[in-house]
Amino acid sequence: MTQQRYRDLADWPLTVTALIFLGAYAWQVIGRIEGSAALLLEAVMWATWGIFAVDYLANLWLAADRGSWFVRNLHELVIVALPFFRPLRLLRLVTLLSVLHRTLGDTLRGRVVTYVAGSATMLVFVGALAVLDVEQSAPDAKIVTFGDALWWAMTTITTVGYGDMYPVTPIGRMVAAALMMSGIAVLGVVTASIASWLVQRVEDTAEAVSEAEEPVRVEVADLAAEIAALRREIAALQERRTP
Repeated sequence: MTQQRYRDLADWPLTVTALIFLGAYAWQVIGRIEGSAALLLEAVMWATWGIFAVDYLANLWLAADRGSWFVRNLHELVIVALPFFRPLRLLRLVTLLSVLHRTLGDTLRGRVVTYVAGSATMLVFVGALAVLDVEQSAPDAKIVTFGDALWWAMTTITTVGYGDMYPVTPIGRMVAAALMMSGIAVLGVVTASIASWLVQRVEDTAEAVSEAEEPVRVEVADLAAEIAALRREIAALQERRTP
């Protein structure tokens, strides 16, 4: 078993695990679940989190150069380990996005529109959940329902920011900053994709024009050769007639 083989086999099971985690987290935040149901949802989230941790350990074990892989993937260790501390529970959403990006990104990246739309939708949904989780119980909170959180997330990721709703907690403002930077990145992908498409169209048009002009260039070259030959014949005839 190689690391690449393992990743190929684990991609879709990890995607399903991530979606289960997202569903449990969304249910807990939006429904404000308490009591035994809340404990059950928390258990589901920790179980899926354990699968993410096992995935990290499996990748480390199967890496050809474990030391090099460990150093190059320290961020994965951080986002797996830190959420075990209760105040940093929102970082679990970072790993969720990382897993979904890893498993779905390679599939959709070639279809830019689908990839960008999917990424933006996921960021809005996760950002809304994250800010609602920390804001809904805060004093003087402006974001207290999931509808408010979705509206805020959409205006934030597009960097519009109407200001009618805004986070009042430090963690909520950190979520806002991350969402704004993500929005800029998504818009950058869109801009780069459009620019690449335009350049490709120009290159294709230039190539088509060049191919269309090729017969004309060949004909002009043949005519030039014939004219040169006629000039040489005329010059030769003039030389003969000259006494």
